[in-house]
Order: sequence, then structure tokens, then C-alpha cells
Amino acid sequence: MSYTIPPTTRIGHVHLKVADLDRALGFYRDILGFEVQQLYGKDAAFISAGGYHHHIGLNTWYSRNGSAPPRTSTGLFHTAILYATRKDLAIALKQLVAAKYPLTGASDHGVSEAIYLDDPDGNGVELYWDRPQSQWPRNEAGELQMVTDALDLNELLALASAD
Repeated sequence: MSYTIPPTTRIGHVHLKVADLDRALGFYRDILGFEVQQLYGKDAAFISAGGYHHHIGLNTWYSRNGSAPPRTSTGLFHTAILYATRKDLAIALKQLVAAKYPLTGASDHGVSEAIYLDDPDGNGVELYWDRPQSQWPRNEAGELQMVTDALDLNELLALASAD
């Protein structure tokens, strides 16, 4: 029996184990701009964009003062945060630059443009926007042909300041 998940299905939220809740909020709230929806005692916070109950849960239930897992271990590769427009992504990049927050990479994937970084606990984070599907690269058979090309961060930063 073959099953296909309904096309309207979405990833609702992610919970991240963090070592220090205040430090994690300093990144997700103060730099990326997520809003705190609820603090769950001193152990967890639920944050979101636009008032949703939570897109990201940050918790110290099993990880308070813990260390990041080795990069070569299994687990979450990154959490991808989708921005509605290229300008929104550019403004997020401007925030990171202003905070002097280190990036781990930046790529044009043909279907999207992405900025990569690690949160303070070593969890991978991808900030990206999708091009319209009509612009996605496809071969003659119509199959998607994603790429990993360099992303011009200076051009993106210029967009952040454009009116």
C-alpha cells in the first residue's frame, strides 16, 4: 500500500534543546526578532512570528548547561526559517551583520536563497526565501534541478537598505 501525505501538510514547529534559555532568547528573540508567546517557568519559551502559539520551542528540560553534540553525530541538521520576501531575508541579514553574528554559509539554490548559521547551542539555522515556483530551475523533463551557487551577500544587504 502506498501513502502520500496530504499536500496541505506543513511542519508546524520545532523544539530545540538549549543549554541556557536566556542565551537562546538573546539569539532568537533579540537578533532574529521572534516574539515570546509564553515563558514556561525557567525551563522553556515558546516563540513565534505573527502571534502563532509557537514556531520554535526552546527548552532546557534535559539540556540545561549541556554541551552541543559533536558535529558528526546524528540529529537535527538545521531548522529552516522561511521569509515571505527576498527583502525580508535581506533585513534579517542586516540584523545579523549589525549584531556581528557569524555566518557559516550562504547559497543560491536556484529555488531559494539561503543564509546559514549556528545558534548559540550549535543548532544549525537556515534563513531563506523561495523564488516563485515558475522560476525554479528544471531540466527538459520538468524535473527540479536545485544547485548550490554562491549568494551575493553585498547585493542582499543593499536590498535591505533600499526603499
